[in-house]
Amino acid sequence: MKKEIHPEIFDVKTHCACGASFETTSTKAELRATLCSKCHPFFTGDQKFVDTAGCIDKFNKKYKKGA
Repeated sequence: MKKEIHPEIFDVKTHCACGASFETTSTKAELRATLCSKCHPFFTGDQKFVDTAGCIDKFNKKYKKGA
């Protein structure tokens, strides 16, 4: 491997918005996630919408105009 061209790798503890945390490696010193396997609907089996910025409402509003 060539020297001094690769990014620095950190062992980081990633924190999720639900309160869970896990360890991984990354090129960033700190990671924060909005969803993880403990709270994501696919993994939990809960039927809920994950709408972080009003995307579903924005989509509905946009396409109700044309109908």
